[in-house]
Amino acid sequence: MSVDFATCAESFHGLILRSLGRDFGDRLLPRGLEINVCDQVFLIASGLVWNVYLAALALFFGFFLATAIALAKSSQTRWLRSPAEAFVFIFRGSPLFVQFFFVYEALVLLPRAGIEIGPITLDTQWMTRAWAGALFVLFLNTSAYTAEIFHGALKSVPKGDLEAADAYGLTGWTKFRRVTWPTMLRLAWPSYTNEAIFLLHATTLVFFSAFPAWQQMGDALYYANYFAAQTFNPFIAYPIVGLYFVLMTLALIGGFGVVNRRLNRHLPRAARARLRFKPHYIR
Repeated sequence: MSVDFATCAESFHGLILRSLGRDFGDRLLPRGLEINVCDQVFLIASGLVWNVYLAALALFFGFFLATAIALAKSSQTRWLRSPAEAFVFIFRGSPLFVQFFFVYEALVLLPRAGIEIGPITLDTQWMTRAWAGALFVLFLNTSAYTAEIFHGALKSVPKGDLEAADAYGLTGWTKFRRVTWPTMLRLAWPSYTNEAIFLLHATTLVFFSAFPAWQQMGDALYYANYFAAQTFNPFIAYPIVGLYFVLMTLALIGGFGVVNRRLNRHLPRAARARLRFKPHYIR
């Protein structure tokens, strides 16, 4: 494998958007002796677009679903509480990798006939692609874990805060919006940050799942595996992936740290919770 840094500009121009499709970069991936370090650096960076896409949208939509599930799980009404508990149990009790395969196989059965709504048959083929199907699985998975975090935080809201809200005449939605929900977020945010980090790392599982990389529009690990197979040297591509994810993790911690300081701005400095990364070794 040649290492010629003079070609880095050419590699950047041809490969930095390659994961978005062939119209955005070279039509063919570099092969064999053509591959250099710059090709690996920029093509793997291109694949990170999909990792960020999956993590960002799953976290965004999962945040709202998790809030609703946490409230339902805390409800005194059984027909709200039981489905919420079942949802959390199923997605926390089964491996994420198995969820990918199960959902993919379920989605594959739909495009055979499509979904008929009256005289119209909806195309469902797009649901089996990673950008849609894998996102759906990650969305449900992080919603379950986040809901459990939020549920625990709801149970930990100090009674004094709720009594103070009652004393001020706050009830219903106003009480939840101005007292319960902000306090819940403040208590849950450190744990939620670790869930966000895990989800970012879990996007690499999409490559190993049943969801295919359509037209070679793969994520960072997809291209790292490609380079390792082409060069027979995994000690360049995979460390590059690891370094990129370390940098993204630091950026995510920094962004969530800003929100954490905002949520705790009313507390004395000594009482403010600090974010600490606690990796999930087994999940």
